[in-house]
Amino acid sequence: MDVPARRSVPLDAAGEQSSPPKTKRTMAYISWVALALMTTSSVASLRPSPTMAVYGLASIFLYVIPALVFLLPTALVSAELASGWEGGVYNWVSQGLSKPLGFLAVWCQFAMTIFYYPSLLGFVASTLAYVINPDLAGSGVWTAVVIMVCYWSGVWVSSRGTSGVAGLASGGLIIGTLVPGALLVILGVAFLGQGNESAAPMTADHLLPAWAGLSSLVLIVNNFLSYSGMEMNAVHVSSLRRPGREFPRAMFLAMALVLLIFILPALAISWIVPADELSLTAGVMQAFDAVFAAFDSQWLTPILGVMLVAASLGGMLTWLAGPSKGLLLISRQEGYLPPVLQRLNKHGVQQNIMVAQGLVTTVIALAYAFIPDVSSAYWIFSVITTQVYLIMYLLMFVAAVRLRRSQPDHPRGYRAPMLTALCGVGFAASLAALLIGFVPPSQFGSSNVGVYLLIVAGGALGLGLLVPFLFYKLRKPSWKTADPEEVPIA
Repeated sequence: MDVPARRSVPLDAAGEQSSPPKTKRTMAYISWVALALMTTSSVASLRPSPTMAVYGLASIFLYVIPALVFLLPTALVSAELASGWEGGVYNWVSQGLSKPLGFLAVWCQFAMTIFYYPSLLGFVASTLAYVINPDLAGSGVWTAVVIMVCYWSGVWVSSRGTSGVAGLASGGLIIGTLVPGALLVILGVAFLGQGNESAAPMTADHLLPAWAGLSSLVLIVNNFLSYSGMEMNAVHVSSLRRPGREFPRAMFLAMALVLLIFILPALAISWIVPADELSLTAGVMQAFDAVFAAFDSQWLTPILGVMLVAASLGGMLTWLAGPSKGLLLISRQEGYLPPVLQRLNKHGVQQNIMVAQGLVTTVIALAYAFIPDVSSAYWIFSVITTQVYLIMYLLMFVAAVRLRRSQPDHPRGYRAPMLTALCGVGFAASLAALLIGFVPPSQFGSSNVGVYLLIVAGGALGLGLLVPFLFYKLRKPSWKTADPEEVPIA
């Protein structure tokens, strides 16, 4: 071990030794490239690829537009907030608007996972079917069983406070995203190179989606969910040496990498699988199965399926306890949830919240068994997830403008350029996506519009607004259970 050199001790005017000056704690900085890669790993995924492959070449347009009007504003605005106020979205909205709205924001951040897990595990069920029996991919009963088994197994693992689970996320990027994605694109190019005709037209007149009314653009809503979560990566802005210059660079690089990971596999799927045969949950495996068949290598299909399943389950475990932990801490300090939901098990894990969440998830999983088309169920739950999350983003954009005006001199490590304009664009895009989600997509044909609206509105507005309103109205002083030594987030 190197011994640090002895520093000279400063003398005061009388020649006596003065107290050594206080030095700032050495901070470990990260490069803007590293931050870009961290952001890419947390956002990019192959799961939405089948959804956009339906559009073929127009998927490029449908990925780029949400990136410009949602991903970029979210990244820059949340970076300013994270560099000035600790405590996450609850503290941002609480100080910018009010504590009740702060609770609503953090509730939506938690509640979106209630519908996110069924859609994620619906993808797992369809992928796993290709490992066992591809005919199971369209079975609602199979999907419901897999969702329930995987979720409750995840609760069992997480409730024991298992350490090291978070490491699964970084490995999941390589195992379940980069390797399968690159392989899919390479084989797709080889598929076309053999003289096979693309299943989707690849001509310039198909760069824009065909207009068949508002319903023809509904699938774009799913891309807002694909890009969500940027506010969590913004906490790393203070780890950059020159945040004002380096953070925008990191976000533009991350956006380019995310677009490549999203667009290229979606195009590869559209080359191989016709849109009218594409499953929104099993589309990735459909493409692998078809392209492996063209190269007489279908024995590789189960291997890719296992890789995708392992990555998805790892991602679920890393997310399972996170949002509920934030909700628990705030509820203990402010009394937003009844004490029974605030109890910790012997491992210090908020098991009761996860169990309550699991009961709702089980009911949602059973819907797969009763909704005839698995793809329709997957889409509905994805829309509800997006809409609940978008409520939080609407609050965040408004709070950012209010904080810039009410606390202009508050120290910030980063100031977003044209903040009001960025928040205006992000708010308008989020609101438009939320409203468009209530329109059934044209790809679903003549399905019962009333049932669709009832399920989506009931899920998004009921869980996103009504439930937190009831918790807030029914709260009691005795619900505040935080220990005196616990430091408040706000």
